[in-house]
Amino acid sequence: MPSGILLLDKPQGLSSNAALQRVRHAFGAGKAGHVGSLDPLATGMLPICLDEATKIAGEILAGRKRYEFTIALGARTATGDAEGDVVESAPVPNLGTAHIEAVLATLTGVQRQVPPMYSALKQGGRPLYELARRGVEIERAPREVTIHALTLAGRRADAIDLAVECSKGTYVRTLAEDLARALGTVGHVSRLHRAWVEPFAGEAMWPLEPLLAACRAGTPPALLPIDRGIPGWPALTLCGRSVARVRQGQTLGAADLAGGPASPAGAPPGTLVRLRDEAGQLVGLGEVSAFGGVRPRRIFNL
Repeated sequence: MPSGILLLDKPQGLSSNAALQRVRHAFGAGKAGHVGSLDPLATGMLPICLDEATKIAGEILAGRKRYEFTIALGARTATGDAEGDVVESAPVPNLGTAHIEAVLATLTGVQRQVPPMYSALKQGGRPLYELARRGVEIERAPREVTIHALTLAGRRADAIDLAVECSKGTYVRTLAEDLARALGTVGHVSRLHRAWVEPFAGEAMWPLEPLLAACRAGTPPALLPIDRGIPGWPALTLCGRSVARVRQGQTLGAADLAGGPASPAGAPPGTLVRLRDEAGQLVGLGEVSAFGGVRPRRIFNL
């Protein structure tokens, strides 16, 4: 069974889960998970973790993301994007580049963002979008997100093009509505493309249909190795005896690691590490303990 990471260029009009299931079936994988949902309207990078790689999906999810998007000004929709009905209209002022960039500067850094009703967040075990479709709106607690960079890419009389690098949990639709309000009008997302998910900036993506065709032809693309998703984690090499103990869930003491290639080299407690055997095969993920040893967190069956 395949285990690894595929970088899908999700097409417009398909949900993230629908895209995930098509990729899982094409590869014959038993398990699959995607990293960060994209709305059906959105296109772009959707990392898909197959089989054992699903064990690091949460680590990838924590990384930064870059989106390129367009805000259509003058109309706010129920969903915050082009798929919803217009619920509010407002005139669009004459916006100069300097003014737009000054407003963008106020929306960078740590922000408190109220999630939209049309989202997969759950209330009482039910996704908010189910309530929204019934016309029910409930109070949502604001969540802290970080806008690392927000830049203007182009402007027209009734729309602006932007790029944002942001933390996990950021809703671009909410950011677009907040920005439109700050510019003295209303707006919604009319185009949304995710350029990359950290740590895959600049990596090639597979369009869905060519990917499926390659799998049908018996020439599926090579998957990225599991630890490609966590390149910043130090790698420790374990001897055969230590590998066996880690596979049994046992913590390795400092004496098991001292003086060899597995030594954590004075890494502070809590440091997350990749564990490999002497052949370089990924064995698992671990955490440096308070006593200089390593405690296993995830074990891979590769």
